[in-house]
Amino acid sequence: MCCRFSQTYPAESIQRYFSVEHITCELMIPRHEVFPSQRVSAIIMHQSQTRLGLLTWGLVPFWAKERKGPGLINARMETLSEKPSFRESFIKRRCLIIADGYYEWKQPPDKGGKKIRYFFQLPSKEPFAFAGLWDTWRKDHHSCTIITREAVEGIRDIHHRMPAILHPDACHEWLNPENRNPALINSLLLEGCIDTLTFSEGD
Repeated sequence: MCCRFSQTYPAESIQRYFSVEHITCELMIPRHEVFPSQRVSAIIMHQSQTRLGLLTWGLVPFWAKERKGPGLINARMETLSEKPSFRESFIKRRCLIIADGYYEWKQPPDKGGKKIRYFFQLPSKEPFAFAGLWDTWRKDHHSCTIITREAVEGIRDIHHRMPAILHPDACHEWLNPENRNPALINSLLLEGCIDTLTFSEGD
């Protein structure tokens, strides 16, 4: 699960790091703790060009009759092609959600104390991209969700799930709307994710 993360790098750095061709609006950066239902910096591909803009975190499928709560903030990698809420976006509307760290909580062994918060980053502290899906509800509500996977060794001691963080060389193909082959898309998640993270305790 991923329910908090940070976006602190300036737009120009994100544009350069991810080879973005267009920035579509003024980004809300820096933010050291992003919450569900807030707007987040994300990259999509439109008409063969990469575009950096804002999406609301909490996916609302295009077919939903109404918006309920914060929307769907996470999507399990194992069931993307099965769940009606994600199935079409998985094939047609994939995005990169930009971050430079994310938070997770763990209950201490005594279960009576305050949960411990951990902050996860790349060893290099560079920005990275969560694999995400996006959709448009009622023509003007553009929202997204972060894909999660089983946690790797060293992280699963804190939480059994982790966000899918794509290697830089997998990002362009993840965005490619011409790639509609479920097996190839799944292979990007199975083989193109970063496993090595560092973490520290926070308040």
